[in-house]
Formats: sequence, structure tokens, C-alpha cells
Amino acid sequence: MSRGLNLAVVGATGLVGQEIIKILEQRDLEVNDIKFYASARSAGKRITFNRKGYSVEDIKDADFKSVDLALFSAGSEVSKEYAPIAKKAGCVVIDNSSAWRMDKDVPLVVPEVNPKDIKKGKGIIANPNCSTIQMVVALKPLHDFAKIERIVVTTFQAVSGTGQNAVDELKRQIREYSDHEDMIANVYPHRIAFNALPHIDEFLENGSTKEEEKMVKETQKILDKRIKVSATAVRVPVFTGHSESVNIVTKENLAPAKARELLEKFPGVKVIDEPDENKYPLPIFSEGTDACFVGRIRSDDSVKNGLNMWIVADNLRKGAALNTVQLAELAIKEKLASD
Repeated sequence: MSRGLNLAVVGATGLVGQEIIKILEQRDLEVNDIKFYASARSAGKRITFNRKGYSVEDIKDADFKSVDLALFSAGSEVSKEYAPIAKKAGCVVIDNSSAWRMDKDVPLVVPEVNPKDIKKGKGIIANPNCSTIQMVVALKPLHDFAKIERIVVTTFQAVSGTGQNAVDELKRQIREYSDHEDMIANVYPHRIAFNALPHIDEFLENGSTKEEEKMVKETQKILDKRIKVSATAVRVPVFTGHSESVNIVTKENLAPAKARELLEKFPGVKVIDEPDENKYPLPIFSEGTDACFVGRIRSDDSVKNGLNMWIVADNLRKGAALNTVQLAELAIKEKLASD
């Protein structure tokens, strides 16, 4: 790979795809050639990368034989169909969908948390769910120190996690509200403006949603299969930045001061925890940043060894695009190390 990388971005015109392109320009990756793929309706659109123009190609015409790394962010159906094709062509796939996350032969990796798992990859590496990523980054140093036994998390997730259509709908509904017009809901089952929906993805037979199930299973696969996890996922009228209220119970005692110390030293985490000065993580602080912000760190006195915290991150960036690019960088290092 000393010649430079041949890359492909699949889903290049989506919100996450656009963020991936932006981050690729910002990171120290030597790119020899790059291809951009999307659905037929986006084919022909122009994308600028490193001050050079490219045409978006139809994914149905994709040729991965000359591609070293393909970064997929086009949804699970596209990934299920085309990731194996790319893998067969000798390309390493970093997939941002839910298609491969729970496959036993596919590593599910957050670079700050379980980087060594990338060695288990056989051509496809899965990127976790956005809400899972920011939580496990913050919980990793605490688990290493005190062994987390149980997690109860409630998420407050931005509409950009759904896509551009949801962002546009929130903007429209805010305008409709201001103009005293009826707010029409097309993307979600109810209006999202000035509302909160305890409903992300489909409901399952046990009453949980798929989003909640993802957080449970992905956390166990990444962090520790023995951890008990209970999740409630809520969509809120925020454009960018997921927030999470997280309660943990640890095997060993973990004082808030020690937790802050551990978090302040951990890569990818920024602690903002001065409530007396009204300083705590907010979604507006996270937008366009790489860090997972943690604050409101305090004891839960209702249970032995309980701790509460508030975690915020840019869902498009660290929750998706940045983690994808970081995985690509890990895959490159692993390849160079094995050559």
C-alpha cells in the first residue's frame, strides 16, 4: 500500500457518506484513487475531493477489483448485496450498516475500545451503531477499572441519524409551527418538532425496538458479553448530536472523582463536568467534533456501586463517519504489519 490507497465510498451522497469524504480529506491518508458510488438516482452527481471533481457512479456498476478499501454507508440491504462482492474482489470492506454487526465472523470494532478485534476480520469489518459507539468509548476505562455489571441507558437521538429527509422534515415542521400551519409527519409516525418519540426503528415482540436491541447486543459484543444492558431509545428534535443518560453498576467501587480521572486520560473522551457553572455536555457542543463528551458524573445512591453520567457526541461524525475512517486506518496498519 506504499503506492497509496485505492478507495471507494459507497453511499457517497448521504449524510454519513458526505461526512466520510470530509474526514478523509482531513486525515493523513495517502489516496491514489477514489471512487464514489450511490443509488441510480444519485448517479452522475458531482463530488469534490481534495479539490478534484468526481462523478458519482451507480453501485450496480461498481468494480471493486482495483479497490483496497471500500467504506460502505448505504444501508443494510446494499451492504448485504455488495459487501460480499467487494470482499470476493479482494477489497476490505468497512461497513457502517447493521448488516454484519452480529455476524460471528465479522469483528465489530471501536478503535478506542477493542482495536485488536480487527485482526479477526476476513474481509468485512463492521462499524457499530452510533449510539453504541459513544457509550462504549466512555465506559471502556470505567469497565477496565471497576468491571461494569449492568448498564441502563436512555438515548436522546438527533434526527440526522435517520437521514436528510428527517432533517428536512424537522425544518419544515418548525416553519409550519411558526406559521400556525398543520405539521405533516412523513418520516416518523408522529411529528418530531417540539416532541419526543420513544420509537426508533421497528418494535419487536418483546416490546423493545431494534435500536434498543442493537445497543444491548453490540455493547456486549464490543465491551463484555457478561454485562447486562437495558436501553430505551428516544428521537428528539435536535439536528445533530446524540445524548445519553447512562447509569452503571460496577463490581468494584468507583467514586465519581476516580471516574472523572479515568475519563480525562482516555483517548476520544472530553470531560465537561462543572454543574455549578452550568458546564455540561450539550449536543450543540459536539457538532463537527471528534470527541465523546461526558459530564454529570455522580453517584447513584439508590444502589451499591452505582454511577450516573451524561454522554454526548456528534452522531454523524464519531457515531458513524469518523469511526469508519478510523477503522480503515486500523485495517491499513494491520495490513502493513502483516506484510
